[in-house]
Amino acid sequence: MQLSHGGESSPTGAPVARWSVEQVLALAPDAASRKAGTRLGAAGPWSGTGCDASGAVWGLCKGSGSTPYRTVVDTTGPAYACSCPSRKFPCKHALGLLLLRVSDDGAFRPAEPADWAEEWLAGRRARAARESSPAAGGDSARGPADPVAARKRAERRAERVTGGAQELEQRLGDLLRGGLAATDRSGYGLWEETAARMVDAQAPGLAARVRELGAITGSGSGWPVRLLEECGLLHLLDTAWLGRDRLPDPLAATVRTRVGLPMSAEGPPVRDQWLVLAQYDTPDGKIVARRIWLYGRGSGRTALLLSFGAAGRSPAQALPVGATIDAELTPYPGGGQLRAELGEQFGATAAAGPPPGIAAAAAPAVYGNALRDDPWLDAWPVTLRDVIPAPSKDGWQLADADAHAEAHAGTRTGSALPIAPAALSRPGLWKLVALSGGGPVTVFGEIGHRGFDPFAAWDPGEEEGAGTTGGSVVQLV
Repeated sequence: MQLSHGGESSPTGAPVARWSVEQVLALAPDAASRKAGTRLGAAGPWSGTGCDASGAVWGLCKGSGSTPYRTVVDTTGPAYACSCPSRKFPCKHALGLLLLRVSDDGAFRPAEPADWAEEWLAGRRARAARESSPAAGGDSARGPADPVAARKRAERRAERVTGGAQELEQRLGDLLRGGLAATDRSGYGLWEETAARMVDAQAPGLAARVRELGAITGSGSGWPVRLLEECGLLHLLDTAWLGRDRLPDPLAATVRTRVGLPMSAEGPPVRDQWLVLAQYDTPDGKIVARRIWLYGRGSGRTALLLSFGAAGRSPAQALPVGATIDAELTPYPGGGQLRAELGEQFGATAAAGPPPGIAAAAAPAVYGNALRDDPWLDAWPVTLRDVIPAPSKDGWQLADADAHAEAHAGTRTGSALPIAPAALSRPGLWKLVALSGGGPVTVFGEIGHRGFDPFAAWDPGEEEGAGTTGGSVVQLV
């Protein structure tokens, strides 16, 4: 949902974001935290609550002990601090405090922060000032690492990756000579051993793709065709790495990223009003990967913030879906420059409707164009305008509103995108259907070779770029 009440004034002159219930719950690290935070979203256990113009809220929450928990949230980050022993971020008390702020505005009186809250807020601001000031000991003050030593390390790693790619090419050749149909008798151990060899070669990207090959043989009817397709993509990546010196610089950067070499954000930062389109977590081995999609109102760019958390802990970076932040993003090289690093934030403002979108019929061409820059793309972000979710023979699809109407009138078959199988079992599909009610909606998600995966949707009455005070964006993941 979008921001309510239009926000509050901040020291920068921009309004501070006021969140909806759905935005707050989207920050929860897991379902248990979401449920516990909801129980604490009432005034009963809280005392000493307050807020200030900078976007900070604080309060004391009565727990099982004699001393209440001290909870403070900087909503412009967002960032959280609580005296409870929980290792989750945000904890249930921070979620409860934000939910109370949404439901009971009168429970928070504008005031100077309590001493304990002010101490944390001052420390946070001081750290931010040090990091952005070279004279105060920021990264640029420490100076670059030894370039000669860094180059030698990079060369040694490149040699190991090259050895791994050559070995993988030999194994793929053996696989084809022996026949793909016989691979299901080899078991998963063969793939795991090959993946371990790629890890030894310091090529985690190759290792991850090899592990995916091992799961294909058990994926149902037609698996040899899918295995051949994935082997072809893996062979393409191997040969691209071995011939990277002959590739254009952007494609070479994409290959390095796909192989698994670490890359850093570079180039001039882009300052814009960034609309938070979606946020969701996915397991990635023993860690959790968090993806946050943003859209720049001025630049028209779509950007991906990627962060990670250890097992049992959610990533620290979190932004409320539907909010708009005034911030700088620095893009990473390769891959269409989608991934970016969040830099300095200058404040938060009320959201102003959905991003501009395209027709469903035009989306496959957008994905096809993206494949020219990154042939290994599984999907590409796109916003669909005026589409209607409708059942199909194999599941659900998103049809252009005009084509859908013509199809019902019997004048044409209409054009539509199938909804990806991964989305069919999620509750978000039914949220999308309910939001539409048979009418056109705007939907953001990813289109790939498996179909369209919806992440967020705006209600039919929402106009592109129009200011609103109600909640109208629904998160579908």
